[in-house]
Amino acid sequence: MTEASGPLLSVEDISVRFGALMALSRVSVEVHRREILAIIGPNGAGKTTLLNVVSGFYHPYEGRIRFEGRDRTSLKPPDVAELGIARTFQNVALFRGMSVLDNIMTGRLLKMGGHFLLDAVWYGPARRQELAHRAAVERIIDFLEIQAIRKTPAGRLPYGLQKRVELARALAAEPKLLLLDEPMAGMNVEEKEDMCRFILDVNSEFGTTIALIEHDMGVVMDISDRVVVLDYGRKIADGPPEQVRKDQAVLDAYLGVAHD
Repeated sequence: MTEASGPLLSVEDISVRFGALMALSRVSVEVHRREILAIIGPNGAGKTTLLNVVSGFYHPYEGRIRFEGRDRTSLKPPDVAELGIARTFQNVALFRGMSVLDNIMTGRLLKMGGHFLLDAVWYGPARRQELAHRAAVERIIDFLEIQAIRKTPAGRLPYGLQKRVELARALAAEPKLLLLDEPMAGMNVEEKEDMCRFILDVNSEFGTTIALIEHDMGVVMDISDRVVVLDYGRKIADGPPEQVRKDQAVLDAYLGVAHD
């Protein structure tokens, strides 16, 4: 299987343990290029742990992670980011005192290079590079319709807009794989509709592969190409949304049916 034809990301028999707690037990997931994969499950199922393993915050004690066909299991978060994996967090993690524009610019750091002396005097290539990065950020600001708040400190924004700014910062890194941890948590209906539209547009217009955690089953059914379900650290279902919503193991997990 060639790198281009295989899955973008393969998580192979991953297990993660915190003391006596088995957070993930031999979980395998593939993320295919240009798809939107939803990861769902009851609270404590291991969803965020899975994203943390993929992004390098946790390392599994068994199993492997392959990205574009290569073993990336032991990489740290900065190295994972350099591969082209960006993420947002369940709790907003913006620089609250910085403007929206400056927050999004931090997402360009891995794209920035240059010579420190030229950068210091903002001369020649350094000036051109700065202008190019700002132009890229301005395109994202226009795309996510946040022009009116570009100079506003992030900490002054309502929660729904903060989540949109965090998405913008992740997009500024031009990721191949975008990991979204509950991107619509705490939003009202209108804000959720906007975020759904932006996620679909990011996928279709930028060609970005997306894996997201989401609790709103209506959202999951509307925007995802495929759904993976976790329960007690194990994968219990994987397939198209319509198939997964009828799966008895999934119904049992959400209805709280006792496990033997």
